[in-house]
Amino acid sequence: MKQTQQQPVIDLRGATASLGARPVLRGVDLTVHAGEVVALLGANGSGKSTAVRSVIGQVPLSGGTLSLFGTEFRRFRDWARVGYVPQRTTASSGVPATVREVVMAGRLARTKLGIVRKADRAAVHRALALVGMADRAGDSVNALSGGQHQRVLIARALAGEPELLIMDEPMAGVDLASQEVLAGALRAQVAAGTTVLLVLHELGPLEPLIDRAVVLREGCVVHDGPPPEAVGQHALPGHDHVHPHADAAAEPIRTGLLS
Repeated sequence: MKQTQQQPVIDLRGATASLGARPVLRGVDLTVHAGEVVALLGANGSGKSTAVRSVIGQVPLSGGTLSLFGTEFRRFRDWARVGYVPQRTTASSGVPATVREVVMAGRLARTKLGIVRKADRAAVHRALALVGMADRAGDSVNALSGGQHQRVLIARALAGEPELLIMDEPMAGVDLASQEVLAGALRAQVAAGTTVLLVLHELGPLEPLIDRAVVLREGCVVHDGPPPEAVGQHALPGHDHVHPHADAAAEPIRTGLLS
């Protein structure tokens, strides 16, 4: 376990939230310290994606408290410190764009008046290299496979050089080769000190990176500690790759954090 600091990067206490009339989070406590890699695990409908979306403000809390980097959420403005990779989407959103242009969007919070500097271009190139897509920088995102789309979305988050990286099922629907590339990219970020919160279907190639697992069941935390041995490389019982509870409808929502 990595050393923690006194002030958590994420401090979610007694969180309650609903989607429509349906309660989804029922008193969730989630603390992530600087340098930790924490995995949120659980079956479909357990509240994992809602929990991470509440952390970035896409799902408002109906109860409880949230702070980021020691700042109460309603006063938090420093979104350049946070990178977010949403669940099961594409990099194109129907708008013609190159891979480089999509990844450059991850630098918006750090640019001044939209002026692209040498440092911005260098950060984009580094991010693309980390996910093995530097040779596709000038290609249209519409020409990419599903796994390549996911690599681009992760590069977009990494280009912002975040201190906190939040990823919602980054490996879902991604081929094994892309999983290994993305695990390598995440390993590099962790080595550089990035704090990571992941929603995962299964640990897979990310298992060696995970410091702590928080398991949700019906909107409640039922485990917070070392990854359960029963999970390992396998999916949790009752979990598949279909996400009827989650976030397709909410994906276009923008808050303080560009997604």
